[in-house]
Amino acid sequence: MANIILLFLCLFLGVFLRKTKLFPEDGHLALNSFVINISLSALSLYYIPKLLLSFEVIFPVAIAWLNIFLSLVFFSILSKKFKWSKSLTGALIMCAGFGNTSFVGIPVIQSLFGENGLKTVMLVDQPGSFVALSTVGIAVANYYSGTRNSVAEIFNKIIRFPPFIAFSAAVLLNIFSIPVAADLDEVFGKLGATTVPLALVSVGSQLKWEPPREYSKPLLWGLLFKLILFPAFIFVLYFIVLKQRGETVEIAFLEAAMAPMITAAIIASTHKLEPKLCNLMVGVGIPLSFITLAVWYLLLQYYL
Repeated sequence: MANIILLFLCLFLGVFLRKTKLFPEDGHLALNSFVINISLSALSLYYIPKLLLSFEVIFPVAIAWLNIFLSLVFFSILSKKFKWSKSLTGALIMCAGFGNTSFVGIPVIQSLFGENGLKTVMLVDQPGSFVALSTVGIAVANYYSGTRNSVAEIFNKIIRFPPFIAFSAAVLLNIFSIPVAADLDEVFGKLGATTVPLALVSVGSQLKWEPPREYSKPLLWGLLFKLILFPAFIFVLYFIVLKQRGETVEIAFLEAAMAPMITAAIIASTHKLEPKLCNLMVGVGIPLSFITLAVWYLLLQYYL
């Protein structure tokens, strides 16, 4: 119960700080930088060395890759049907193709599954969401905006990204069974614990409502895919077709149902892919996802 209270309290604090102007206009950028570069790196170094690597890890890692590839197919088909512009199609692919697996995913999964669930979240987030966004995501943004990044530039960006470096180091510690000193492990745990409150305050401070106007139909299709159709696909694939069970697969499924990723929306916006639609996908998608996630979680409990 305490985790649920923390979740909504921090979201409210973010909104409150922005509304009262006690928070700088771009204050969330500093929080985001700390969470992404320090907190997430510490979480990887705290949890991944303790993770029991098995066949099951494929399922959380695959979520982000399935999400972006299905988004590409789905919105390419809809674009032809509705005659959407290239920039609008690119915005929908980016915003519906990546889930908020860390900023929203970490606090939600922690509140439902406890600290142990964060091991799986790290698998969804690092080799899944981050690598997919840094490769396929950048390629999509470049193609639909008409800009170009070389393969070398993308590769260089990945290998220099602090959370990816930390994740790679953590995997090596796990594979070679290298123990982490108790004091250092405690430091990683405490730094990682800053992820939830800081991420939620940041999300709350960025939630803004504006009328959809001409974006009503694309917004509807974007959120329908991200919050309903994609998680439904994963539910059928993982639980019915592949007949998988267990906490790891359940967490992977719920991560598939997360709201649109803020970072993906920012990348789309900076590539001039309908910034207003990107803001709507995040601003409407995050609060709405708390309702749809609750429904998916109840369905999961009933089915299993």
